[in-house]
Amino acid sequence: MIETPDPAQRSIDLTRDATGRYTARNAAGASVSFGQADDLLSPVELLLAAIAGCSAIDVDTVTSRRTEPTEFRVEAAGRKIVDENGGNRVEDLHLSFHLGFAADDAGRQAAGLVDRLVALSHDKNCTVSRTVEHGTSVGFDVQVRVGDGES
Repeated sequence: MIETPDPAQRSIDLTRDATGRYTARNAAGASVSFGQADDLLSPVELLLAAIAGCSAIDVDTVTSRRTEPTEFRVEAAGRKIVDENGGNRVEDLHLSFHLGFAADDAGRQAAGLVDRLVALSHDKNCTVSRTVEHGTSVGFDVQVRVGDGES
């Protein structure tokens, strides 16, 4: 993992665990396993989870200051397609929020904030969905080693 003094920099380190099985780990040691197996999330599903999770955090942080939700679920969906250039991508991304709160003053107050919070997350606060919507380049470099030699 690349260590950097830039506080805006985000990074993970991905390792192969087995064929089609990978673990992504951040600098703090948190990890998630994913890949191409029935018991794992796929990379596309991780993208959906990242979009849903980012907005969920935005909404949950504010509403839970008022009261704990009785239900908090976000569905994320999209269609994986092959575009006109033969490349794979996902389109028609959509989030569905399913939230519930107690029928008391705090619950009604929290419920009254949800529409505005979801809109703020979409328009301003969710780094993940805003990055996807605005697009950004993905650069890469490659280092390959054969035997004990250098790359």
